[in-house]
Amino acid sequence: MSATMSLPRQVVKKFLAKPQYEGEGAVVRRTIGRPELKYFDPFLLLDEFSSFETVTYMLEGAVTHEDFQGHKGTIHEGDMQWMTAGKGIVHSEMPAAQGTQKGLQLWVNLSSKHKMMEPRYQELQSKDIAEVARDGVKVRVIAGEALGTQSPIYTRTPTMYLDFTLNPGANLQQLIPSTWNSFVYIIEGEGHFGSTMSSSITAHHVLVLGPGDGVEVLNNSSELLRFILVGGEPLGEPVVQLGPFVMNTQEEINMTLEDYRNCTNGFEKAKHWQSQIHD
Repeated sequence: MSATMSLPRQVVKKFLAKPQYEGEGAVVRRTIGRPELKYFDPFLLLDEFSSFETVTYMLEGAVTHEDFQGHKGTIHEGDMQWMTAGKGIVHSEMPAAQGTQKGLQLWVNLSSKHKMMEPRYQELQSKDIAEVARDGVKVRVIAGEALGTQSPIYTRTPTMYLDFTLNPGANLQQLIPSTWNSFVYIIEGEGHFGSTMSSSITAHHVLVLGPGDGVEVLNNSSELLRFILVGGEPLGEPVVQLGPFVMNTQEEINMTLEDYRNCTNGFEKAKHWQSQIHD
């Protein structure tokens, strides 16, 4: 980005995301949502997988999905789905075929005033995701703006989600609103983050960035460096989470569970619904 940063952000915490089992035999690398980083306002969870919003971004392979509203389809390599669960939705996902299925799923919290909104989807095929390359840096703009390019995705919680690839020797300066929380997840390769004098950090590490108005990255290796940069405006609200249910108080969680069990207040169609995409 051409704009100049006055206070580059530094890496204040990093850890390696190790594989773990989740759901029906799936193996994921969990970053946000594990003991080292239980909640990073407004982000609830980030998984790399072989009432909130979920952002599913496929890196390889494809995933088939459907819900109790009748919405269904397949997310292929390079495609993105931004699902706002809102007041509640019952949703199923499974690999679309045999072979490698690799992607990222980010959970973004909603403010209390939006938690009971109607569910909605925003989907982009790979060919429709804004992409720009300059001086050895390529970025796919899932949400927000980078290198003068803006994503068409509307984020109820202000969010940036950028997929960067840096050629060997390339460097990047990317602005981030100074009041936002932000982190990096390295998909492949290795690079220097926050300072060219810092140690090189390798794939599958999550890097929590400290205060500042942007981040500096250098690829000093002989291989490509690919990572996502995610930032979001903190909500500053209490969070109570029980599995996929996310509210502000325990009382609200109890009410949501009651609605789910009784198929009321948005869950009416769940009463007789059964997913058709399981093996």
